[in-house]
Amino acid sequence: MKKALLFLVDGFEEIEALGTVDILRRGNVDVSTVSITGKKEVMGSHKIPVTADILFEEAGFDVDMLILPGGTTALNEHEGLKKQIKLFADARKNIAAICAAPMVLGGLGLLKGKRATAYPGFEQYLDGAVFVPEATVIDGNIITGRGPGLTFKFALTLLEILEGKKASDEVAAQLLLK
Repeated sequence: MKKALLFLVDGFEEIEALGTVDILRRGNVDVSTVSITGKKEVMGSHKIPVTADILFEEAGFDVDMLILPGGTTALNEHEGLKKQIKLFADARKNIAAICAAPMVLGGLGLLKGKRATAYPGFEQYLDGAVFVPEATVIDGNIITGRGPGLTFKFALTLLEILEGKKASDEVAAQLLLK
């Protein structure tokens, strides 16, 4: 079973975070939500409180993918998270970010020369990237998504990367997306 960590901070986009977790869990990915706030309850951008599975300090990083939902730029302020992202990038392990979150990858220099997407207006933070206005863009081990309304496409892409096309197609069919 593949494993992933999805990071939460106050102001996160609920659809991107919870939709992604839901789809990955339906596809048998062991995904844990990780609060980087120091407390388990994290407030979404639309005032929906969510209880994270674990705190950042409790996270084990022996996983297959790191996932950053958007909704806020606050993920970019957590040095421990950025350090782990850099370690994953150096190991060529999968890193996914949607909406505003690709700015974290851009700020770390991980998008230089790579194709990437982000929420409209955040293109300027994709330092050195070739911007592609598509729902989901894969370039090597970096997966970026455009925004909240495209969460299912993003999450199904992550599921396909982790568990294969068959698993992704089965979950899409269950959700009446195919």
